[in-house]
Amino acid sequence: MTATRVDLLVIGSGPAGAAFARRTLDTVPDATVLIVEAGPWLTAAPGHNIRNLPPSQRIELQARVSGPQPQGFRPFGARPLHARPGTVLLTPDDGSGDGQNGMPAAAYSANVGGMGAHWTCAVPPPGGSERIPFIPADELDAALETAAGLLRATTTGFMATPAARAVRLRLARRYDHLLPSGRKTGPMPLACTPSGTAGTRGDSGGLPRWTGTDTILGPALHTPAHSRLAIRANAKARRLLVDGDRVTGAEILDTQTSETFTVTADAVAVAADALHTPQLLWASGIRPPALGRYLNDQPQVVVGARVDLPTHHAATATDPRDTLTGVSWVPFTDGVHPFHGQVMQLDASPIAIHTADKPDPRPLVGLGWFLPKDIQPTDRVWFNDNDLDPHGLPKPHIDYQLTDHDQDLIRRAIKELQELAADLGEPTRTPDLLPAGSSLHYQGTVRMGSADDGTSVCDGHGRVWGYRNLFVGGNGVIPTATACNPTLTAVALVVRSVQAIAELLTTGTHS
Repeated sequence: MTATRVDLLVIGSGPAGAAFARRTLDTVPDATVLIVEAGPWLTAAPGHNIRNLPPSQRIELQARVSGPQPQGFRPFGARPLHARPGTVLLTPDDGSGDGQNGMPAAAYSANVGGMGAHWTCAVPPPGGSERIPFIPADELDAALETAAGLLRATTTGFMATPAARAVRLRLARRYDHLLPSGRKTGPMPLACTPSGTAGTRGDSGGLPRWTGTDTILGPALHTPAHSRLAIRANAKARRLLVDGDRVTGAEILDTQTSETFTVTADAVAVAADALHTPQLLWASGIRPPALGRYLNDQPQVVVGARVDLPTHHAATATDPRDTLTGVSWVPFTDGVHPFHGQVMQLDASPIAIHTADKPDPRPLVGLGWFLPKDIQPTDRVWFNDNDLDPHGLPKPHIDYQLTDHDQDLIRRAIKELQELAADLGEPTRTPDLLPAGSSLHYQGTVRMGSADDGTSVCDGHGRVWGYRNLFVGGNGVIPTATACNPTLTAVALVVRSVQAIAELLTTGTHS
């Protein structure tokens, strides 16, 4: 196949990759962009979030890109592990070990749209120590605002129901007097478009339209800019082509034909995910000391609770909307609430919860507390040049363990969830610590830093140290210990990266 030339080559088609493409098309006149994705197309619109599809169609599409699935009901996290629908475990699990060391639940998605095959679309903003200290606050806030627009972040994705109001009232009574202004409990910011207004069910039965890659790309798919954008599926980047301090393009494998072809580009953005972005850099001989290190997962503690509604609400507890009351939020706040709390109606939760067999009209909520983890360089994804995957790249391996401080924080989260579940109603079981990797929120493996001192892979604009035109994006760039869902932050950092890419493409210089 003949070589292809574009202004920007984007490797990875998830939210970060889509944001690289969209912002470049919006800010650089006449720029051409190619997105390559290792996995297949699932939907006609590129990366349409499959949660918008009917259940039967969703299950069929997820089966195409999922690892082995269990027979019958098994709660997520039961050993041996199985991959969440729409994902593949990095390493098959044999059920041994403690569920934490080595991150046995580490998984990834490979399809056009990336995590759109499983994403629950929570996009809360980071707060306090979750924010990146060397990015000026006003610049980070502006990038977060732009990212929220790209993702269509909203707190009105679901109409308020009696169950939702009852849950939020109890959360407010328990937490709001502790939390600072601007970080109170309330509806979770979600990446979606509400389907209807109060008193209507909308054209999708009351469900919002969930954001996917197609949403982020937006006008690029429906205007003349479309001619400047191409997306290629089943195209695995095997190595970047390096010439001194520049990356001139990439060697791409067509996974259907086994042919290889070359794409040349003025700038390259790698947004494969926090496991495969460092893999590609390693395979390309780009190996800064921090590559793959500082791997950050978020320990996750979950429990279910049947919600006791006030007597005058009891008659509405069986309203079908009560299974779709959305997601409530208890924000992470330093020194006050060291957890990011999600309170989700069962149908909005990715975590399967045991429920009683007896009929029970009370709404069921899933409580999920995400914890910031101690960041340490020994938590890492690493590679061996003699141990290759089927595409000829070094296989990712993971070293990961909890610290004593992590264990203390987990015990605190379990105690808090026991009390909160009892306060809301009736717990369905004792809180569980899920196996490491269950969050799918892996960060830090290509982390940004304020200086090229060996503890980071890229600068504050996502540019890999020592390279003029190579950028990395996605959750792996985030350098801080976070508890909140990382997508909004990751897309905001892409917004900043494209500022540097636009300068590079328009003037040939860089900041």
